[in-house]
Amino acid sequence: MLKVSLNAFSFSRLLNAKVKHGQDGIDLFGLVDFCAKHNIDGIDPTGYFFPGFPDVPPDSYIFDLKPKAFESGVGISGTGARNNFTTADKDKRAADIKIIKDWVIVASKLGAPVLRVFADTQMRNMTWHDVAKGFTEDQVREWIADDLRECTQFGKDHGVIIGVQNHGDFLRTSDDLIKLVGLVDSPWCGVIVDTGYFRSPDPYADMQKAAPYAVNWQIKQSAFGAASDVKLDLDRLLRIVRSSGYSGYLPVETLSTPDKPYDPYQVVPSFIQELKAAIARSA
Repeated sequence: MLKVSLNAFSFSRLLNAKVKHGQDGIDLFGLVDFCAKHNIDGIDPTGYFFPGFPDVPPDSYIFDLKPKAFESGVGISGTGARNNFTTADKDKRAADIKIIKDWVIVASKLGAPVLRVFADTQMRNMTWHDVAKGFTEDQVREWIADDLRECTQFGKDHGVIIGVQNHGDFLRTSDDLIKLVGLVDSPWCGVIVDTGYFRSPDPYADMQKAAPYAVNWQIKQSAFGAASDVKLDLDRLLRIVRSSGYSGYLPVETLSTPDKPYDPYQVVPSFIQELKAAIARSA
C-alpha cells in the first residue's frame, strides 16, 4: 500500500515567487495539477506556501484546495509548519506552539493526517548551543518534549498526528529522534524519517532504527545531504521501509544547491519514477 507523494518544498523557489512576490511561478493549485499530470499519488502542501504564512489561510482557500486535490485524484499526505523549540526564550517557544496549534486546525480542515514539525534550530548560521544559551542537551530535550506534548494533545483533540522531523543540529541520529518522541509518549506523536539529514557514519542504519516509529517520511535524493553526489540507495531504503511494516505515503523532497542547476519540472518526475520502480521491485 505504499504511495508516492510530493513535498511542496521541491518547488520552493517557484512557489515563493508566485505566492509571496506575485511573480511568475506556481501555486499549490498548480502543484496539484502537476501531481495529477505525473500520476503522483499525493501532495504535502507545506504551510510556508499558503498565502500569509505563518497566519492561517482563510477557509475559502483551504476549501478550494481540498476539493481541487480530491477531484484531481491527488491525496493530501500531510502538511507542515515551521518552529524552533531549541531556543531558551520561552516567549518565542510559546509563539511557535501557537503556530503549530493554528496549523493543526488547518491540517484538520484539509484532511491531512500528519502535521510535520521541527525539534531543531531553524535559524540561519546558528546552532542549538547558540539559542539554548548555556542549557544542557538534557535540559533542552526536556523542554522540547514538554512543548511537543502540548502540541500532541492539541493534535489528538483535532485528529492530527504530530510528526517530528530530524532536520537540524539537535536531532543528529535516530537515537536522538526516538528518545525525544519517547519522552512525549503518545501514539499521536511519531517520527518523520528524513532520509537526507541523519548526521552519522551510516545514515541507513539510522533510517532502519527510526522506521518503526515513522508516521511519514521525507525521501531525499541523497542520504548524505543535498550537496552530495552519492545517490540514495532506493532499493536499500525500500527494504527498510517494508521491513518496518510502514504502509502509507513516501513524500519526495528534491532540493536545489547553489552550485548545481535545478529545474523541479525535470528533476521531480525523474526521481518519482525511480522511487516508483523501487517500490515495484520491493513488492
